[in-house]
Amino acid sequence: MINDKAILVGVDGSHASYKATWWAANYAKHAGLTLQIVCAYSLPSYAAVSFDATYTAMGDDNAAHSDAQEILSKAKAIADEQGVEAATLIVTGDPASVFVELSRNYNLIVIGNRGKGGLAERLLGTTSSSLPAYAYCPIVVVPYTDDDGNLMHLNNTITRVAVGADESKWGLKALDIAAAFADGWDAELDVISAVPKMQGVDAGDAVMESYMEDLDMRLKPITERHPNLKIHKSVVPGSAVNALTKASYDHDVVVVGSRGRGGFTGLLLGSTSQGLLQHAVTPVYVVPRKYVEAAETRLDTVPSSPAEVPVKSLDEISGVEEVAVPTAAAEVAEAIETTIDPHRQ
Repeated sequence: MINDKAILVGVDGSHASYKATWWAANYAKHAGLTLQIVCAYSLPSYAAVSFDATYTAMGDDNAAHSDAQEILSKAKAIADEQGVEAATLIVTGDPASVFVELSRNYNLIVIGNRGKGGLAERLLGTTSSSLPAYAYCPIVVVPYTDDDGNLMHLNNTITRVAVGADESKWGLKALDIAAAFADGWDAELDVISAVPKMQGVDAGDAVMESYMEDLDMRLKPITERHPNLKIHKSVVPGSAVNALTKASYDHDVVVVGSRGRGGFTGLLLGSTSQGLLQHAVTPVYVVPRKYVEAAETRLDTVPSSPAEVPVKSLDEISGVEEVAVPTAAAEVAEAIETTIDPHRQ
């Protein structure tokens, strides 16, 4: 059940979560990883409005459990369409805390972001429970729409990856991971360093050149490890959030580190209305603080190797149940995929 070659994707019946399932399955197939799908609910706080499925019995655990199984069967069908066989889990209780514990056991956790409500808001909505800030493994947040409500198209093949790079250990780890990720897809990597506006300081040529020199130093070991990787670099004035949000419009993935609070790599991850996660129009790959700190304990010579995080068996994590659900009919998956991405290939 627990292994270091698995991706976990969270679903709640929303189209946003099914889109996240599609992305996770597509990536799992490409990378040769296994996929596990989890549906989370709690009672009574997750009443009928928590799921986008038709479940009406408020406080009825049997009805909620049944709806969770139906949601999982649909998500499993989407994974099956991608040629990936997925295991399924049900989580009861507070999803934020359970997902943090589950993050010990996976390479990656993927969730969809629909802006308001559902699983995404419960995992991203507050600083105290923000999954990207406190997880033990990287998190990918897949947007469903842009700020104007337009559906976002996801490509089957990743060709361009952007990463926010600074000199912090979080930024350096994000750069390592972004390079390995882009290299794995044979994609181009755009490395973006932002020069923050400081009162009384003009970001003139000398300042920009200094930032570029620092960026060149950080990129030197990257180019040595990935000699065939095509890298573009840029130093831009102003907000890192704005620069990376802009990059999301013409890149397939944006990678950023998180130190678990504000600042360049914090990016206001706990906010429901601000920051990169709320405005990006492409999946955001977040490298969390705990993951970086765990990686520091390794004496490994490969900086992009997995962090050494003690895993927990499912028996040790309260509220997690592995369930076997039937795969929904192929036409059900096709109908969902047509709705979430009319331009899918």
